[in-house]
Amino acid sequence: MGGNLGDREGTIRQALELLSRHPEIDVVAVSALRETEPWGLADQPSFLNGAALVRTTLPPGELLDVMLEVERRLGRTRTDARYGPRTIDLDLLLYGDGAVDQPGLTVPHPHLHERAFALEPLLDLDPEIEIPGRGRVAELLATLDSKP
Repeated sequence: MGGNLGDREGTIRQALELLSRHPEIDVVAVSALRETEPWGLADQPSFLNGAALVRTTLPPGELLDVMLEVERRLGRTRTDARYGPRTIDLDLLLYGDGAVDQPGLTVPHPHLHERAFALEPLLDLDPEIEIPGRGRVAELLATLDSKP
């Protein structure tokens, strides 16, 4: 989760509150929030990023629908500028230790292993966490840290 427009921390907190109000979603833990440089489009404000661990009985597609509705409620508008500025961005990075490949949803997130801004918060949530098909988050981060 993250954003780089407006009250970034306040919007993230509102997103977590809205998610937790859903009867089938329990926000179990939230990572520290981190100031990060933009990824993909450099000419924009810095992001505030974090991750949340949730328990849910919703299948992945329905969980994503709830997340997208939270984004809309918090002023997220989808534009043509991929990786552009946004008030809030909620991504479904992992769904247990499973994989999902359906129209509009791929889990694990296809670029998760390349993005320190997403891996670091996951490590906060669980030092032993693994990305199915990629390995332990700590090892993936070490690989990223060693690249020039």
